Amino acid sequence: MGQVTIYLDDRLETAMKHAAKAKQLSTSKWIAQLIAERCRSEWPASVRQLAGAWKDLPTAEQLRNPQELDLPREAL
Repeated sequence: MGQVTIYLDDRLETAMKHAAKAKQLSTSKWIAQLIAERCRSEWPASVRQLAGAWKDLPTAEQLRNPQELDLPREAL
């Protein structure tokens, strides 16, 4: 497991300690959790649950299969 040293001004250090305490985490675990959230490569569950929430939006298949023909292009 790696170790990282960071330097914070007094105001920021106090804010960090309050935030970690509010989450009932050590400052090290609180920082690690923030880094993990920022480095994740997938959408959070709350965002994934929104899929299909808007019933009036066209599906990907509908968007890819237009019913109207494209207009002819202008000659250059």
